[in-house]
Amino acid sequence: MNILFTCAGRRNYLLHYFRDALSGSGRVFAADSNENAPAMMEADAAFLVPRVESPNYISSLLTLCKEHKVGLLIALNDNELSILARAKQCFMRIGTQVAVSSPEIIALAADKLATADFARELGIATPTSYLHFDTAFKAIEQGELCFPLFVKPRWGSASLGVECVYDIDELRWAWHQGLRRLPRHSLQQYADKKDGLLIQSALKGQEYGIDVVNDLQGRYQATFVKRKLGMRSGETDQAVTESRPELVALGRCLGETLKHVGNLDCDVFLDAGKPYLLELNPRFGGGYPFSAAAGADVPSALIAWAGGKAPPPHWDAIRHNVMSSKCERIVSLDRSATHIIEDSSNVTSSCNITINGFVLTAMAFR
Repeated sequence: MNILFTCAGRRNYLLHYFRDALSGSGRVFAADSNENAPAMMEADAAFLVPRVESPNYISSLLTLCKEHKVGLLIALNDNELSILARAKQCFMRIGTQVAVSSPEIIALAADKLATADFARELGIATPTSYLHFDTAFKAIEQGELCFPLFVKPRWGSASLGVECVYDIDELRWAWHQGLRRLPRHSLQQYADKKDGLLIQSALKGQEYGIDVVNDLQGRYQATFVKRKLGMRSGETDQAVTESRPELVALGRCLGETLKHVGNLDCDVFLDAGKPYLLELNPRFGGGYPFSAAAGADVPSALIAWAGGKAPPPHWDAIRHNVMSSKCERIVSLDRSATHIIEDSSNVTSSCNITINGFVLTAMAFR
């Protein structure tokens, strides 16, 4: 089975996890619109494709999947999830399974207000949210809302545009700045929507990340819990795995209710034993490596499910109290070792060439 990562970016570790899981029974490909993306340098073959918003994005990926017999496609960028979700059947017709949830689940997770409403409907605690400054200001005056507060894009990603404020002057400044910057900080498909800025109450207690894993039919399988020890640029930077039955129960509830596909990365808080749901990310999140470091093997499970097989024993046997930290490393940007395709929808044939141990693909175009 060959696997393709789209918007591969800096997720080199995922390429290595899936390559290890394949054990030589397939190849790992990377696609990105940036020829210098680090993951492009470490894939078995790399493809330069149009940007997500391009009308040729899906056709380019379809051509790649058909031409290179891709059995499983893994989407990594929030901006592409809804696009790939709508095109899922197109990929199925050429034999490629896409590990992406339904458009409805993608929309729910993208909308922080809808996520909060969903949590309340399930009886799960969640931050109090306000769509308008005046409403939040009135709640503060009446003692119903207290600082600190967060001002954030309603449809945001990677903590872009998130401000923590501690008094009314900071709140007023953050609100007006947030409105000005909203088009730059919102997910592309929601950049022009009204009521795109939120004020949310700050959660108390300890922050956790949980990976909720469903199979490719949306059936719940496992929950992995990590206590966050440090954050960097909106991603978990240091964490330790823990045994938290209350958070495993939360994960099961979310997985069985949402019936999402693959990994669901969730941000939650635990205060006096009570879980609070903050955000849902229906993809591999930046916290997954901490699960992998403790023994979780979601790649092997996804590959098995894609092949119609049972996953290997103990793929979900995570070890507790495993503490891990991320660090930077340098990847050589050798462009001579990366083939470039401006628009792979025009590809008619291809052949592989190996240079300096790196597989290149020579392609013929219409």
